[in-house]
Amino acid sequence: MKTFKTFKIFGISTLLIGILASVAIASCSSEKVAAYKNKSGAQLWGENCVRCHNTPSPSSFNDTDWSTIELHMKVRANLSKEQADKIFEFIRSVN
Repeated sequence: MKTFKTFKIFGISTLLIGILASVAIASCSSEKVAAYKNKSGAQLWGENCVRCHNTPSPSSFNDTDWSTIELHMKVRANLSKEQADKIFEFIRSVN
């Protein structure tokens, strides 16, 4: 009987920790989304692209090339549609 009670307490504790972790992760991601909404394409480009590689000059590629790069980097950099749109709108505007 003691073992069942210990197992029950352990199970409930684990469940509560899982719920709290889920809530914390969800609130962090919504804060991130809110922070990105206020940033320009230039800011997002500088912050996201430089994480993995040197950022090329916007004039390094033409608009067709940038469209292909956008599709690839949206997935690789885990960008939202809004972030990718802002970044590549900025790049095309200065290209």
